[in-house]
Amino acid sequence: MTQTGPLPEIDETNRHFWTGGAEGELRFLRCQDCGHYVHPPRPRCASCWGERVEPEAVSGDAVVQTFTINHQPWLPGMEVPFVVAIVELPEQAGLRLTTGVIDCAPEDVHIGMPVRVTFEQHDDVFMPFFRPAERPAERPADRPGEGA
Repeated sequence: MTQTGPLPEIDETNRHFWTGGAEGELRFLRCQDCGHYVHPPRPRCASCWGERVEPEAVSGDAVVQTFTINHQPWLPGMEVPFVVAIVELPEQAGLRLTTGVIDCAPEDVHIGMPVRVTFEQHDDVFMPFFRPAERPAERPADRPGEGA
């Protein structure tokens, strides 16, 4: 089990994200008007300003965009080193998540590495982590209105 710091406070704005792992789903808000994913969660779409944002499951595939190997034990008993990465999901250019890469040696992690979501349960929170995947996730073509 991966060690984590304090657990997030779950409320109605983020419940979908922190509890979706109970069903094996990584969930983000998605605008029901234009289809843009909204992360971090907020009440309006950053693309069209629509207010109809609802949770939807994504594939769980991603690609490592950047990472760092942490050697500092931030909590007593924390095992180091560990990898903190920013991964991008193929559903939308710029849909990124800061997470941990697990189940591989830190020195094996690399930019462009295909990864797949996995969840660890801590109380009622399902923390999303990523492990090496067998094949790369496909990234959508950059289109106007998509991305960071």
